[in-house]
Amino acid sequence: MALPRVLVAAPASGHGKTTIAVGIMAALSRRGHVVAPAKVGPDYIDPGYHALATGRPSRTLDPWLVGEERVAPLLARGATHPVAADVAVLEGVMGLLDGRLGTDGFASSAHVAALTRTPVVLVVDISSTSRTVAATVLGLTRIDSALEVVGVVLNKAGTPRHGAEARRAVEGVGVPVWGVLPRDAAMHVPSRHLGLVPAAERGRAAATLDHIAGVAEQHLDLDALLTAAAGAPPLQTTPWSPAQALGREPAPLPDDAPVVAVAGGRAFTFRYPETVELIQAAGARVVEVDPARDTVLPERTRGLYLGGGFPEVHARALATNRELVGQIGAAVAAGMPTVAECAGMLYLAQSLDDHPMIGSLPARAAMGRRLTLGYREGVSLTDSVIGPAGTTVTGHEFHRTTTDPPAGTSAAWRLGERDEGFALDPAGTGRATLIASYLHTHWAGSPAVASSFVDAVREHDARRGAGGVAPTQGPTQDLVGRRDPMTEGAPRGPKGHPSRTAPTRGMSPSGAGASQETPVDPLRHHGDAEVAEELVDLAVNVRLEQPPAWLAAALRDELDAVAAYPDPTAARDALAARHGLRREQVLPTSGGAEAFTLLARALRPLDAVVVHPQFTEPEAALRAAGHEVRRVLLRADEGFALTPDALAEIGDADLVVVGNPTNPTGVLHPADVLRSLARPGRVLLVDEAFVDAVPHEAETLLTGDLDGVLVVRSLTKTWAVAGVRAGYLAGDPELVAALAAHQPHWSVGSLALRVMTETATPRALAEAGRAAQETAVWRRHLLDGLHALGVPTAGADAPFVLAQVGTGVHAALRDAGWAVRRGDTFPGLDPTWVRVAVRDPLTVDGLLRELGHLLHRRTA
Repeated sequence: MALPRVLVAAPASGHGKTTIAVGIMAALSRRGHVVAPAKVGPDYIDPGYHALATGRPSRTLDPWLVGEERVAPLLARGATHPVAADVAVLEGVMGLLDGRLGTDGFASSAHVAALTRTPVVLVVDISSTSRTVAATVLGLTRIDSALEVVGVVLNKAGTPRHGAEARRAVEGVGVPVWGVLPRDAAMHVPSRHLGLVPAAERGRAAATLDHIAGVAEQHLDLDALLTAAAGAPPLQTTPWSPAQALGREPAPLPDDAPVVAVAGGRAFTFRYPETVELIQAAGARVVEVDPARDTVLPERTRGLYLGGGFPEVHARALATNRELVGQIGAAVAAGMPTVAECAGMLYLAQSLDDHPMIGSLPARAAMGRRLTLGYREGVSLTDSVIGPAGTTVTGHEFHRTTTDPPAGTSAAWRLGERDEGFALDPAGTGRATLIASYLHTHWAGSPAVASSFVDAVREHDARRGAGGVAPTQGPTQDLVGRRDPMTEGAPRGPKGHPSRTAPTRGMSPSGAGASQETPVDPLRHHGDAEVAEELVDLAVNVRLEQPPAWLAAALRDELDAVAAYPDPTAARDALAARHGLRREQVLPTSGGAEAFTLLARALRPLDAVVVHPQFTEPEAALRAAGHEVRRVLLRADEGFALTPDALAEIGDADLVVVGNPTNPTGVLHPADVLRSLARPGRVLLVDEAFVDAVPHEAETLLTGDLDGVLVVRSLTKTWAVAGVRAGYLAGDPELVAALAAHQPHWSVGSLALRVMTETATPRALAEAGRAAQETAVWRRHLLDGLHALGVPTAGADAPFVLAQVGTGVHAALRDAGWAVRRGDTFPGLDPTWVRVAVRDPLTVDGLLRELGHLLHRRTA
């Protein structure tokens, strides 16, 4: 068959072949070409980006996993299914010649290129070289006569002159250069302990992909690439067929075919497409179930396939889906045929990093210190639903977790000199119905496993009869557009107040139905009081679980100098330069909270106004210093906006405190409206603790006239350093000096000052900008989910969302394992409101699942 194709390879890992390969796929797709993606090596993550770029599954071409004879047929399958492709783009693995150790390059990119007679394009990182790159390229073109290197892409050029020098050198040895790409941080795909973050988990994956495609179109000669691809010889093979692999004729599934539930969603992204195709060809219907969202198994589920992924990253979200956890546990105990690979095994364990899991396996799992990675040959040790004892498969391990014990009394596999995994028969059927291990297998290389598994599923179906496990659609899916009658007609925060101005004395009442005891002082109640070890934390607005590696390294470095008293000069200069201000306009503080205390000490306001609902610490500080405080309450039915009536209520106040974006409403007030509050004789303090989570820091007041204006900033949320207490205030230099006079000497420690200097750099600001963009995508996911449940929300410009879920829901969520911030301790809000921190979509999906379940029970 004629198939234009190229294989993107590199001299070693880290040269950028994934980015370039995905960029080529996306750019060609943009041009209207149908692109068939493929990946060399036992990879799951890169193919996710391939699928995102091309709209079709990526085929894994690994001679070890599937056998040399199946590599070309699987490539042909990908090029013809579901429709014929115009061109195939294969991404290599590691270095061009690197394969299974001790086998002279078996399963390397070069091996696959030779098996499929595919031309090679090299991606070479030139960031630390220039002309010497020509020697590397020349060596790779000549080392193997079976290889045809048709072009080179030079990556990470520091300057145009640098790139031109490297280009001349490579072209001088007779190899065409198809493009020179500059260093571009926006093309970076974040990594975690097993490699790149899967596309399904990245809120900005589509936007990043769009950018990468644009860069590829701008810098690569795609026409030359297509010409070289068209020169590939015909592929002398027929496409792989799942039915033929099983020795069967293709046939449609009968209506009464049993269902195999396959774990999916963002936590379980590791699965080869051939697995599903083989299960269906063998006679079972495949339905994906998301263990983070779905509360029931699909109807007529008679088998489970739990593949790989990252349950350790989302353990709490999985553990809190108690209904599905219980149902899977019961199904496994009743003898349902179950195959669990790596992540699936962790999910079935008793616990994962101390989070309770399903408990079907007599083992506990936890993150380990080292990565286990490598090809394995497995021999089954017992008769099971995947075949008789002695069944041999090829596979690979890829994990950083460990289990205790590493194998059961009846282990699943013998891997060389050790036993691994679990083979259990919980229902006493006479053979193991549960196979769980770290071994990843590619069923195209072992089709008998798929056949045996589906035969067992059909037998289990016959024993169970036609009854269903559970309805396909769970209660959450029935909630779209439904309103909670508990909130229908309930007071909308401050709506209905005869006046926006609240009295100065006496705290706002605590909410009936709150899950915790009424705070002694509601103004001093903060999100950290809502958090407990067993709860998923959506109450605290810290973005990360720990600081970025570069910031953590800087803090460790600073520890060597903590014997000296802290000097804020460098931090003050860095912050001033970051905002284009003078040194005397900036004051480092011990978190944003110290700024409010300094304000209360330094000023003697006659009419102090705090605009609520907002962060309560400024009012608490003013009251503690003996000042009277007048509250101006913004209304929910007006979007908590600073309307003309609200501005009029402020009157002639000589001190006005307002948040932007406001905590907890999430409202971002227009800068010109806030500037209208500045006037002679008045101090305007704007709390911008969360403005760095707003793309481009829109509506900040630090870009204009600061007469009479103070702006408070916090660095703890974006950079996950709440324990370090790093913040600052900036504005009118006379006001800054007045507050500085009341600041205790050395109140800001060396570590906090180092945070200020490090996070003011262009690199850090670029990272914060990318985080703000990602937060915006995640926030939209949360808002869309809440609105689908009929839950009213407030603003949409902060790393949290204010939602009106109804009385008692805060407590019910807490009982279900979810911590959200109660709203009734904010003046102007009542117990129907909660504040929800924006988290990754998988965690959000878990919350939406639980919230939908609670609201459904109320309406049932």
